[in-house]
Amino acid sequence: MFNEGENLKRGVLEEVDSFLEKQDYQNEVIISDDGSTDESLQIVKKYINDHPRFRLLENPHGGKPFAVRAGVEAARGEVILFTDMDQSTPINELNKLLPHFGKGFDVAIGSRGMTRQDFPWYRKLMAFGFRTFRRVMLLKNIVDTQCGFKAFRGEVIKNLFSELQIFKEVKKVKGWRVGAFDVELLFLAQKRGYKIAEVPVEWQDRDITQGKERKFINESKEMLKEILRVKLNDLRGIYDQA
Repeated sequence: MFNEGENLKRGVLEEVDSFLEKQDYQNEVIISDDGSTDESLQIVKKYINDHPRFRLLENPHGGKPFAVRAGVEAARGEVILFTDMDQSTPINELNKLLPHFGKGFDVAIGSRGMTRQDFPWYRKLMAFGFRTFRRVMLLKNIVDTQCGFKAFRGEVIKNLFSELQIFKEVKKVKGWRVGAFDVELLFLAQKRGYKIAEVPVEWQDRDITQGKERKFINESKEMLKEILRVKLNDLRGIYDQA
């Protein structure tokens, strides 16, 4: 969560709660805040007072990778899913991922395929360029590494996050920062021999927030740098030393 006030007001927490209360397995929801400066925290605190399924983590601002890591470290589930607050991939798509854990997979990731519904032409172009470059360099058999809907066996994702080199680089972060930590995460999963399922899921851009100040060109540059960083780390044998 980073400045998600508008998404919260349209009922994303209610959507998640309504789905989970109908499931026959134990579950919890961790909202991992990334130093929001809008009304997000107040909205969430009011909601979770009456909904014990939810927990809130208040983290200093460090960017999405750090907020996701905090949530993973706090999670207690046998299977851990991380999903974006805007619910562009709705929570009920989890039903498509969970069966793969009964088939011997360790990781099940949502995939938007080759297209991006509701993306303007320039974002489709940037997504195509990123995907092509990334598949040449890393993870050639995975189509979509960036869909924000990924599930892992709990022990697997905790082990992987403990190895991610992105957290070795302490940087001052200003504003909305996503990066391509998913690439390093999936690359490490593949390198460690974990079995990965890529599963087509419903996706539609539902993010209506105004407080993120996203700059897609800067994001794309940062994501390309992340791919190069992972590739260089691998060539240097850094991942072999873990």
